[in-house]
Amino acid sequence: MKTWLITGASRGFGLRIAQAALDAGDRVIATARNPRGIPLKDHPNLVLAKLDVTDEADARQVAQSAGRIDVLVNNAGFGLLGGVEEASAEEVEKLYRTNVFGLLAVTRAVLPVMRKQRSGHIINLSSIGGYRSGAGWGVYCSTKFAVEGLSEALHEELAPLGIHVTVVEPGYFRTDFLDTASLSRAANVIPDYAETSGAVRNRAAELNHRQPGDPAKLATALLELAKLPNPPLRLALGSDTVKSIEDKNAFVARELATHRALSLSTDFAS
Repeated sequence: MKTWLITGASRGFGLRIAQAALDAGDRVIATARNPRGIPLKDHPNLVLAKLDVTDEADARQVAQSAGRIDVLVNNAGFGLLGGVEEASAEEVEKLYRTNVFGLLAVTRAVLPVMRKQRSGHIINLSSIGGYRSGAGWGVYCSTKFAVEGLSEALHEELAPLGIHVTVVEPGYFRTDFLDTASLSRAANVIPDYAETSGAVRNRAAELNHRQPGDPAKLATALLELAKLPNPPLRLALGSDTVKSIEDKNAFVARELATHRALSLSTDFAS
């Protein structure tokens, strides 16, 4: 029986993953700012815990009282839709406090437990936006790029200690992510961006609850991921994510080939 610690378990992916782990017979510490709002039925393997990921004291308390932690799912986070110039400093800082600094706080709190065990699996929920950015999502994607960079380093640092790290990159899944509860919109709207970030705002509203990904299948995939003896550093989930990664890889390869001579021109002459 594994013990899962899941942040942001009151809705969306976090709730689905928690339920799937309980159904599989595992122990789940489901956390949220208000744990009474987590809609999971009473279960002998379920522990509800208060955790505001931006509060390091909260994170330490939950980790220290957990006992064993086999799987940490850093799921808590939200989105910001708007052009880079449209986003205010306050909006950007609020996003980073949860999506990046919150993930760091929880990870730092859990790692002493996993290091003592010499085992564990950290699963960081990123996004296709952590691999490629786009108009309207720049600030949000920058937080997920940060998660990807942290995950790559942690993967290398923790491997000798028997601890695995995987960054999960979902595409568009049919959750409430595009609702106001999970997605903020930049208050400032600049008309010059009507055809770029403005158009994305409109498409996001049209796509809400029509996304191609099935969140129940994502939860099942994460349970399978946690069973792997040698899990991947990255796991793309969704056909839209796979296509986006393939398209970006091809674009990067083309640019590298086109400007190869200039790229190589800056070394000292041998």
